[in-house]
Amino acid sequence: ENVSSPKIAFLLRKQWTLYSATPLYKFSRAHLKGYAKLLSAFVAAEKQKGLAVEVGVELGVKVAFSSLPDLKCSDQDEAAILVQLSSRSPASSKKSEEKLVWSGCFCCVSGNDLSENAPQDFIYLPLFLTNGAETYTSIVGSWFQKTFDCSFRRLAISPLNLSWMVAMWTACKVEKSASATELVFSVPCLPQPLNISYAIHPEDAKALWDTIQKTPEEVTQEEVDVFMDCLYSHFYRHFKIHLSATKLVKVSTAIALAHSDGIIKFLQSQYLTGVLMLLTELAISQIQ
Repeated sequence: ENVSSPKIAFLLRKQWTLYSATPLYKFSRAHLKGYAKLLSAFVAAEKQKGLAVEVGVELGVKVAFSSLPDLKCSDQDEAAILVQLSSRSPASSKKSEEKLVWSGCFCCVSGNDLSENAPQDFIYLPLFLTNGAETYTSIVGSWFQKTFDCSFRRLAISPLNLSWMVAMWTACKVEKSASATELVFSVPCLPQPLNISYAIHPEDAKALWDTIQKTPEEVTQEEVDVFMDCLYSHFYRHFKIHLSATKLVKVSTAIALAHSDGIIKFLQSQYLTGVLMLLTELAISQIQ
């Protein structure tokens, strides 16, 4: 599915930190402007601890809430919610002087029947992506917890899920000028951290995958295992290092970049919803 909407393009080529979020209680899309004023006051109060802050008073940080109906796969999915914090210098009141300092996006892409089966008064947006300073993430997260009785957890990505990602993304068709497919492995039990970077030409990786995949548009665990074993064998043949004894911590392809710490960077708009679908699935599994 080709996502060309300018409202969605902001997700591309930025580093996003992933969280899983429990359902929001009594969140109403009709009150987004009110939420923006309340969160703005909360941010200002946190930045100026001990001082009373009047709701709606501009104190350097402007908050905007918006709904993103384009960021979903089916009618059952809830429209995503975007929260943006912009800073404004006290000397300037022009909108052009505002600088975006933090973004957060709640979404549920192909969350099956989550929304239909959610209890009354709850909205299910299990995947939460943030871009910006962790201090703002902490402040915004704290406000959401207090206001909508929800909680957040960093969404780590296991080596198994990273291997699935590199296999699935290798299978995707992209332009020939695509960057190399790269896998980064962490070597355990060493006094100093040591990583091994393994770069593969994208056409070579695609050719290998095409010899393994049996059914187009379908990926199995067995195929992913064979794909990774082939890469490991090739590496051992040249460098006499068993990558199976290391830990896969990062994958980088033409489609996206993902790190085990729960960091993602989307690179192709046409595969954006597909990647978000996988991340939604991971967020749901962590909550359940």
